[in-house]
Amino acid sequence: MPPYKTGLLKRKIPDESKEVEVNNSRSDEDEVLIRGELDAENDSTDSEHDDDNAASDTERDEILFHDSADSLLSDDEANESLAESSDLTDSEEDDESGDEESSHEEDGESNSDEDKAEEEKEAKPKTKAESEDSGAESGTGPTLSGSSDGSKKTKEKAINKKEFKQKPIKKKEFKPKPTKTKAVQKTTDSIDALANKIKETNVTIQPVQEKDEYESGDTSDEEERVNTAGAVPSWWYDEYEHVGYDVEGRRIARPPRRDRIDEFLRKCEDPEFWRTVRDPGTGQDIILSKQDLELIARIREGRVPNPEHDEYQPWVEWFSREVLATPLRAFPEHKRSFLPSREEQRHVSRIVHALKMGWMKTRKQIAEERKKSKEQKFYDLWGSSAAAGEGEGVRGLQRHIPAPRRPPPGHAESYNPPPEYLLDAKEMKEWNKLAQTPWKRKYTFLPTRHGSLREVAAYERFTRERFLRCLDLYLAPRAIKMRLTINPEDLVPKLPSPRDLQPFPTTEVLKFTGHTDLVRSIDFDPSGQYVVSGSDDGTVKVWETSSGRCLRTLALGCAVTRVAWTPAAGLSLLAAAAGRRLLLLNPGAGVGAHRVAARTDDLLAEPPPARDVVMDERTAACVQWETPDAAQWARGVRLSVTHFKPLLHLSWHARGDYLAATVEEAGARGVLVHQLSRRRSQLPFRRAPGRLQCAAFHPHRPLLFVATQRAVRVYDLVKQELVRKLLAGAQWISALALHPAGDNLLVASYDRKCMWFDLELSSKPYQTLRLHGGAVRAVAFHSRYPLFASAGDDQYIVVSHGMVYNDLLQNPLLVPLKQLRAPEPRGELCVLDVRFHPAQPWLLAAAADHTLRLYA
Repeated sequence: MPPYKTGLLKRKIPDESKEVEVNNSRSDEDEVLIRGELDAENDSTDSEHDDDNAASDTERDEILFHDSADSLLSDDEANESLAESSDLTDSEEDDESGDEESSHEEDGESNSDEDKAEEEKEAKPKTKAESEDSGAESGTGPTLSGSSDGSKKTKEKAINKKEFKQKPIKKKEFKPKPTKTKAVQKTTDSIDALANKIKETNVTIQPVQEKDEYESGDTSDEEERVNTAGAVPSWWYDEYEHVGYDVEGRRIARPPRRDRIDEFLRKCEDPEFWRTVRDPGTGQDIILSKQDLELIARIREGRVPNPEHDEYQPWVEWFSREVLATPLRAFPEHKRSFLPSREEQRHVSRIVHALKMGWMKTRKQIAEERKKSKEQKFYDLWGSSAAAGEGEGVRGLQRHIPAPRRPPPGHAESYNPPPEYLLDAKEMKEWNKLAQTPWKRKYTFLPTRHGSLREVAAYERFTRERFLRCLDLYLAPRAIKMRLTINPEDLVPKLPSPRDLQPFPTTEVLKFTGHTDLVRSIDFDPSGQYVVSGSDDGTVKVWETSSGRCLRTLALGCAVTRVAWTPAAGLSLLAAAAGRRLLLLNPGAGVGAHRVAARTDDLLAEPPPARDVVMDERTAACVQWETPDAAQWARGVRLSVTHFKPLLHLSWHARGDYLAATVEEAGARGVLVHQLSRRRSQLPFRRAPGRLQCAAFHPHRPLLFVATQRAVRVYDLVKQELVRKLLAGAQWISALALHPAGDNLLVASYDRKCMWFDLELSSKPYQTLRLHGGAVRAVAFHSRYPLFASAGDDQYIVVSHGMVYNDLLQNPLLVPLKQLRAPEPRGELCVLDVRFHPAQPWLLAAAADHTLRLYA
């Protein structure tokens, strides 16, 4: 009988022919699974079981090597393979022994020859190549078995076990089987049958195509991953025979799981075991190359992984601390470039509001909360529950002082004290005498010697003393009372001492008298040698600064509201506002150099060309230029400009050719710009900006500052547009003054405030100074020293230090220096105007008592 027939009789199971036919009919479907194509309908997820129609790779193996199928090997070889396996249970061994009994009873002596041939074959040692080939032919490598196949096997084993339990077990001694001469031929037939079966099973294996890594356009250095399962836990695939999918969608079979014995055997047999690692993604064994081992060794030694990298190469100082000689730009950055945009400002304000309200927390606060949550919490038994819930200290106190610790016990309190601490007869007699007054004794206890600590008796008053101490701690908590002490000096900001900010005017040195009414306005000439003043008595007086004597008096016939000396040093000319007329006066040869006065008269006597004097109808209806007659020329009047309403304010341009005049209650025609060289006027506004107070030119740029009742508007004369609007925050603006550098502005108001504006920073005041007890009517800057002054209806003139730095990141320093005593007020008015000397730290004030006061 052929060997595979013998194996069939030994392992005969009901319905084995049906299973072989079903498995053979599914061979075509198995080929599809081997090629790696996924069933789109039935393999939606890894957790779903395969249907009955979808076969797995294990079924093909069951056709050849299942227990219920025909065996192509001889019976003894099968028994040998079973004996080598370490996973057989007792029930399976008993089952095999039962099968052997049945097979021996059926075959009888006919199998003796076959058994002898098999024993001869077992006597020959198997080589390593044979064992590997047998494993490859039998397909015992990593295969894919579905859950249905596993359930089928378990059912068959359960049936065999039940049948085996019903039969009595008979132990049979081993008997050597006689060999047959035809054993070699039988073995050859079994090998041929196995080869025919392998040919029938057509397995199409596609070769792995090598693809260019950068063919898709990805230039990253990241290696292509073989297992595309993604960042999912590996235990998801514990119930399956695969560990993931490759890039083509084919399942990656799980490698055979080895136990410790297999690992030990492999370690002894495989010479490459010491440098073999397991890939966690696919589970395959990878042999490390020589370069990999060198890389690992360098990393373990703490060296740089790249051996070509030179750790001690010369340092290249890319960034040095040396300041470049040539900046990138020829001028510093604008202050606006350091300010956030409106959207950023709103976003920051929202974050700040959320932090204040507690809706948002900083990273530091979150880290502290996490740290506190991880800390071990201890509950205070004697503390207040309400206070502990609010996060406060014990019984609502912020800081709690722990109870004082008792001193450690001394030698006398020991259970075995030294002899010098024990009481002798004399001391014991004294101890007994003080029985009525125990507080006078040397000790509160009697030192006693004991052989061991166990012989020490319990303290009788221990419980009561412990109770009294706890009661004391509960009723008398100790805490520190924090007392907040604030001195008045601490509330004053730290400012430099006025002595460090000298020079500045400190006292009155000269008094100018001669006017018979209020002195409305004063001004210095460009050299500072002369002073001009205008009064309500209708006269303009020119004074000598050093002596205070009056050099010339010009009678204009009506009250003079404003006087201003031209800033051009080559002209002897001053402007005076008397009623509706603007008069340009020449003080004469007695004031200043006579050549300058003569040159001024020659310049004003020659009229400009007629084409330059042409004005539009709107301007001509408001202004009329007049040439003075001989009588007016003799009084010093060189030009006269008549307006349609009284004048409020005058301001010269830095070049001395333009003059801005402010007209009272004129609306859109309230500000007029006069040009002396062409003797014409302009109306810059088409619409009234508000109730006008005054107007002034920028020292260097073509800007015009117009002060209305509550705001200051800045206009660009070249572009003819509004540049900025400064919100003073005052009820009524009275005067303004521009810093000589042109970056800062000082605004006075009738509600006792002075507002300092940084034009490069914001449209709101940088600082508001409340230095006066009455209305502030005049402010002025010094052209050379960092000084400014303000005066009004109170009896003080305040001189302050105002330092403006060239560093755009440093804010101006404002320090009040001195309160100068002003003249006696007349009615509600005290000081109407102030001016600084062009070169000296002197201050001139126009008083309501008809005098001028010079402070130095």
